[in-house]
Amino acid sequence: MSRLFEPLALGGLTLPNRIIIAPMCQYASKEGCANDWHTIHLGHLALSGAGLLILEATGVSAEGRISPHCLGLYSDENEAALAETLKSVRAVSSMPLAIQLGHAGRKGSSRSPFDGGAQIAPDEPGGWRTVAPSALGHAEADAPPLALDEAGLARVKADFVASALRAARLGFDGIELHMAHGYLLHQFLSPLSNRRNDAYGGGIEGRMRFPMEVFEAVRAALPADLPVWVRVSASDWVDGGLEVGEIVTLSRALEAAGCAAVHVSSGGVSTAQQIPVGPGYQVHLAEAVKEAVSIPVFAVGLITEPAQAEEIVASGKADAVALARAFLWNPRWGWHAAAALGAQVAGPKQYWRSAPAGVTPPFIGFAHGQR
Repeated sequence: MSRLFEPLALGGLTLPNRIIIAPMCQYASKEGCANDWHTIHLGHLALSGAGLLILEATGVSAEGRISPHCLGLYSDENEAALAETLKSVRAVSSMPLAIQLGHAGRKGSSRSPFDGGAQIAPDEPGGWRTVAPSALGHAEADAPPLALDEAGLARVKADFVASALRAARLGFDGIELHMAHGYLLHQFLSPLSNRRNDAYGGGIEGRMRFPMEVFEAVRAALPADLPVWVRVSASDWVDGGLEVGEIVTLSRALEAAGCAAVHVSSGGVSTAQQIPVGPGYQVHLAEAVKEAVSIPVFAVGLITEPAQAEEIVASGKADAVALARAFLWNPRWGWHAAAALGAQVAGPKQYWRSAPAGVTPPFIGFAHGQR
């Protein structure tokens, strides 16, 4: 039997299989609000046969968005708009839904990738002054961010809690906190972006203090059976940057604080990064974290083939695999993986007849002769 299609428990949530759709920014919102694009986009993915769909990085404040077009969950208008989208998605799929909550920090106030992705200066239309652990810009040409003081740290923490409570009201099955890809919580973790000389800087124990405070505040504010986990960058791919051993230290502390899982990615904090991109190039980082903790670990990064995904899970390198662009290219990846590996997934009855000749439809409930 395929290990990829075995159930997986994340705290009080049980996934039907170990395929996770990773968060993917859409840069399609207005004032942080979801709209028709999100309904269609998420609706496609919710019919894919995956075990879990995680919504894109969602700003916990207006200044916490990556771009002016990023999704947010910091206002009543945001919450109401996302409720409408979720209502439509849930009407056609029972797939578990989670949301990734984050703060862009110094990588905020940026143009969408389609427009080059460069920072929008604070005095330009649509721009704002960013914040960070230290007054160091992400790119050389960027306006330096404001270093967060005690009041700023308290405000950011409160924003995470407020957005998490909104997510709970919306009925999400899980919450992922974004500590990766060079955004604010990763900026605290990395010595490349955190040059503080107070209790929130220095060695890894100091640099992880604020991310841990955010996690603990969110965890304490939510029902015990609602799982909360994190996405981390386990390497900055820069000499002198964050290393996987430090993320192991963080992961152990998170496990002790009630974290449900660790989603292991890498990079994003420095323009000097040298990433050895290739199939499964981050899996060894997930494997290192998995060896150190007992909670589930997700591997992500150029995992594109069913046999590749099966090997990662079956060999114990990770407990689940997360795919992003592979699902954009092929929104039925879960069906095709199930067919290839002799497993079954949930799929709408209206599409049961879609399997080509010679392929047994991999749908739960399908009976031969229904064509």
